Amino acid sequence: MKKVLEGSYALSEAVRLARVQVIAAYPITPQTHIVEALSEYCSDGTLDACFINVESEHSAMAAVIGAASGGVRAFTASSSHGLAYMHELLHWASAARLPIVMAEVNRALGPGWNIWTDQTDSLAQRDTGWIQLYCEDGQEVFDTTLQAFRLAEALNLPVMVIMDAFYLSHTFEPIDIPDQHLVDHFLPSLSPRFKMDTADPCALNQLVTPAAYMEMRYNTQLAMEETPKCLAEIEEQFAGIFNRTHGPVEAIQCRDADIIMVTTGSVTGTCRQVLANLRSQGEKVGLFKIKLFRPFPADLICRHLGTAKKIAVIDRNISFGAGGIFAQEISAVLCRLETHPRVFGYVAGLGGRDITPETLMEIYRKTKKNSTPEQESVWIGLNQEIVGPWRN
Repeated sequence: MKKVLEGSYALSEAVRLARVQVIAAYPITPQTHIVEALSEYCSDGTLDACFINVESEHSAMAAVIGAASGGVRAFTASSSHGLAYMHELLHWASAARLPIVMAEVNRALGPGWNIWTDQTDSLAQRDTGWIQLYCEDGQEVFDTTLQAFRLAEALNLPVMVIMDAFYLSHTFEPIDIPDQHLVDHFLPSLSPRFKMDTADPCALNQLVTPAAYMEMRYNTQLAMEETPKCLAEIEEQFAGIFNRTHGPVEAIQCRDADIIMVTTGSVTGTCRQVLANLRSQGEKVGLFKIKLFRPFPADLICRHLGTAKKIAVIDRNISFGAGGIFAQEISAVLCRLETHPRVFGYVAGLGGRDITPETLMEIYRKTKKNSTPEQESVWIGLNQEIVGPWRN
């Protein structure tokens, strides 16, 4: 069944169909619509779940950690400073190997106070042990949420389903919503490998000495390394039921490309049109979309990008003093190759500034013109009148 839904509501529909049992949330723009819809479902009986109103995002994560430890399917959502407030417990959730799913709506961090999209909030959590999946459109948000529960429960690792504020969270699109029985076939009830149970007492998450701690972290790393294979199997099963697939990455006309533009999130849709226009003019250009960021798909990066002459990475984020985060990681991976393309990093669209076709054309022209990168990352679309007074 097709419905025209806001991106936030598409995600809420997927959570409802996943038969989540515990939801804990604290509202923060722009993720509020997700948990508002779920609270209504719990209130009117549409969803048989416990909705826990908490006083902060830290408490929201603590509540779903408790729920997942008890062996039930748990969900929460956050954004920006709310996600930053959860930081301590994000480490706990992954180290405890809990299959929590969280919706993360990318929003800029303040000050200045800003509610628009920027990937720095989720990327600041890249070392917490959470699988990170970045979505391009509303349908991918819906599909990825269902897949995230399967992935989390197969690997006993938490998963973030990530989408851009407003461009996705508050934009309406036609979404294919399947029947409940099909979702139940794809996503059966949770059968936890371990849980707190008064009938089977045990101790969880105790003090660990140096004799065992390193092995625990090694096991988490091994589980992370299983993610690409596990996700591929889940996507294959999903495609068999719903006739759709997305993949951890997507390579479009990359085989003969001299320049490949790398995107993630909603800007990918804009870049698809730019790619078509450039190809019609005879330009050898490709597009490479990254969906799976943690674990980083190093083998796929090398396979699809390794033969190009130049790579133009569009980063809607910034690691201060280093540059765009995707450009950094791609550069590091490609250095494994004996010969590798030049990586040109571009920072654009911070704080919700539009990345237009003209922006992407400017990036393409700069990459084509220059033989080597100018610096770690080139900032695109700056207003110099505003930059000047704040320079020092």
